Amino acid sequence: MELTSFDDLVSDVLTFFTDPIFTFSGTEYTVLSLLGVVFSIFLVFFISGKIRKLLEKRILPRYSQETNFNSTVATLTRYVMVVIGLMIVFQSAGINLSSLNVLAGAIGVGIGFGLQNIANNFISGLIILFERPIKVGDRIEVGDLVGNVEAISARATIINTNDNISVIVPNSQFTDNQVINWSYHNSIVRFRFSVGVSYSEDPEKIKRLLLEVANENKGILKDPPADVLFDEFGDSSLNFSLAVWTRDYINKPIILKSELYYAIFAKFKEHGIEIPFPQRDLHLKSGFEQISQTSKIS
Repeated sequence: MELTSFDDLVSDVLTFFTDPIFTFSGTEYTVLSLLGVVFSIFLVFFISGKIRKLLEKRILPRYSQETNFNSTVATLTRYVMVVIGLMIVFQSAGINLSSLNVLAGAIGVGIGFGLQNIANNFISGLIILFERPIKVGDRIEVGDLVGNVEAISARATIINTNDNISVIVPNSQFTDNQVINWSYHNSIVRFRFSVGVSYSEDPEKIKRLLLEVANENKGILKDPPADVLFDEFGDSSLNFSLAVWTRDYINKPIILKSELYYAIFAKFKEHGIEIPFPQRDLHLKSGFEQISQTSKIS
């Protein structure tokens, strides 16, 4: 009796997994076949991801030392593998892709009305991967956001700021807006720092001291050399700009600015250079005597 009950249970389980639950394009689908399709789709994404990492980390570096190029090739290879893999899975499952024309049309209408931002970001991601206006590792500035490109995916780009905060930016931001790429050609950039001194100081001496400060900083390049520009006669100071070239501080210009200003303050203090503060001189020429007489009468 117990053996019969167990056989009935096994039979019910097999029936549940093997009995057709619906028919599509002349093909009957069971729970077991649907699980096979889901598992196959999972394998497509899993294997394509592993192959992308293998290409990017081991195979492509043997032939090219350019990390950004290797990442682009590996990512595009994964996209191609996913598309081909999904086509094979659907064909093997008996789904005639030509019968999905109506579904594709419906999806197209959906994209036109509700998914246009996703489509825009995806196409923008492909443009970025092909044209490469920005690459992984670049120092960029878009809007108020400044940081290093950490990763570029199909929909968005991850930017890591100096505070180690990862910001996910839609790819359309890089194709629709102005983007400043600090390391597009190379990783050498020039920064300018403003310095003001009293009118009583000698501009040639100020130039010499500022260049000394620049040359004493190990993060500033000697070639191209630093330079000092006389900007203007300000309201209360002579204003100069210290222009320096650097490679080490491209990701942290605020740190370089702080180091230079500390050194400039110490150098000026050592040589008795006055750093002025905003001030105004008032000259009373007419009416002052009349005001004094009026105050005495009262």
